[in-house]
Amino acid sequence: MGDVKLLGTWPSPYCYRVIWALKLKGIPYEYIEQDLSNKSPLLLQSNPVHKKIPVLIHGGNPIAESVIILQYIEEKWPQNPLLPSDPYERAVARFWVKFADEKCMSISKVFGTSGEEQEKGLKESLEMLEIIEEHAPGLGQKKFFGGDKIGMVDLALGVLAHWMGPIEEVTGVKIMEAGKFPGLEAWMKSFKEDPVIKENLPELKDMLAAMKRRRETMLASK
Repeated sequence: MGDVKLLGTWPSPYCYRVIWALKLKGIPYEYIEQDLSNKSPLLLQSNPVHKKIPVLIHGGNPIAESVIILQYIEEKWPQNPLLPSDPYERAVARFWVKFADEKCMSISKVFGTSGEEQEKGLKESLEMLEIIEEHAPGLGQKKFFGGDKIGMVDLALGVLAHWMGPIEEVTGVKIMEAGKFPGLEAWMKSFKEDPVIKENLPELKDMLAAMKRRRETMLASK
């Protein structure tokens, strides 16, 4: 199998995408926490282009960007597949993974800004949630986006399940009104109750404290 290391920062949802994938596939790994205010030589060497986390290192070879890492894990360790076997269904899943990777950043806008910029982030977030609620395959009919088991789309959208609540609390901005997105609400509950996910979620109390500090720092730097 070779050495598997994950460079990350707590409690980044992008790192947790990779953690969940490794856990679901039963791949042992070493987690190496990174300080992004003082980036380590290992991180700079492993991701010299973007200098960001997460980075998966397998057998000495670094792979950057969370979605690219998920795809690598799926191809390298095909057990407990995260993508459907049918080519069309795989293509649909990849579409929604890409959608999640591009659109979930709008929630970060709500978290890291204020005023008009935050309002814009809220508008974009609500549009994203409405699109998922209306168009995402399986939502409302199945337990998870891909069926009865967690797949790559669920991992890509995991930020909605566990990070959105703390973001709402820290910012005082309500993103997801109760009852407005019933399919998403049911999915979030199922996702967080899955044993593997449940055992690998950051503690909410610790998240809130860290996110309050982070938001203060971000707003002070603007």
